[in-house]
Amino acid sequence: MKACIYGAGAIGGWIGVKLTQAGCEVSVVARGATLAALRQHGLRLVDGGETHAVSVRASEQPAELGVQDLVIVAVKAPAMASVAAQIAPLMNADTVVVTAMNGVPWWFCDGLGDAFAGKRLASIDPDGAIAAAIPAAQTVGCVVHASCTLDGPGVVRHHQGTGLILGEAAGKPSERVKSLCAMLAQAGFDASMSDKIQRDVWFKLWGNMTMNPVSAITGATTDRILGDELVCGFVTNVMLEAKAIGARFGIPIDQAPADRHAVTLRLGAIKTSMLQDVEAKRPVELDALVGAVRELGQMTGVPTPFTDALFGIARLQARTLGLYPQT
Repeated sequence: MKACIYGAGAIGGWIGVKLTQAGCEVSVVARGATLAALRQHGLRLVDGGETHAVSVRASEQPAELGVQDLVIVAVKAPAMASVAAQIAPLMNADTVVVTAMNGVPWWFCDGLGDAFAGKRLASIDPDGAIAAAIPAAQTVGCVVHASCTLDGPGVVRHHQGTGLILGEAAGKPSERVKSLCAMLAQAGFDASMSDKIQRDVWFKLWGNMTMNPVSAITGATTDRILGDELVCGFVTNVMLEAKAIGARFGIPIDQAPADRHAVTLRLGAIKTSMLQDVEAKRPVELDALVGAVRELGQMTGVPTPFTDALFGIARLQARTLGLYPQT
């Protein structure tokens, strides 16, 4: 299988190494220091005290890599417009695109039933360019349950978890997802198939949409956020709004916010990815994690005053730091 990793960050790099070890012909779209590192040292994974290095073909130009059987998009949401503009040389009608990303994706409404069919989220894909470049019929969503970080360009450190949940963007089971899960299982992932990937996306988002922006605003780790009674109460109210929105489009959440807080607290003092982005002066994923939830609230008629406040404050901070568009 010819597989291309579009976005050789922590998750993309981890997947790329494992697929190469499983016998896939892996290429990587990369640039700058990451591209130089991949060409000189290959893609490296530090896991369980051992370092694994694999040779991959890497280029800044997708056209140099050619048509792929599988493209795994593992970029932060703000980079998706650029990916959509450049991905065409990697694809033909049979190429499967797997989106291993956080937050609400551009294809989210495609699997929510007739009431939402054809609706696009302006916060994610304002002009429809992403959906046009990556058709839903060729898209498989992937929810990642793993912790990886970058030690340096092209060097990934795997901390814990190997879970990948996959499902068709259109929201129905398929043989190709079943086959893809089998291939990923052989590569060492705990891969499972979802009959409605939107449910898995929403459930993961239910925690990420609060911990990430609150940590980015305050600089606090997740244990300190939930350890402050007033902040924890605010987070709970945001989650209750998202829970009400999910119920409107057919994805009820059985847990109470306190149940998710308990899970998060067991993980210890976590520095979220958005806080890491702010510290590194990288663009933040506010639209995918919070802005899209506001839009879905408007779409379903659910008031979102707490979500609005969270989005507004986080957006103002990000704009002040130059990490979010000014308009």
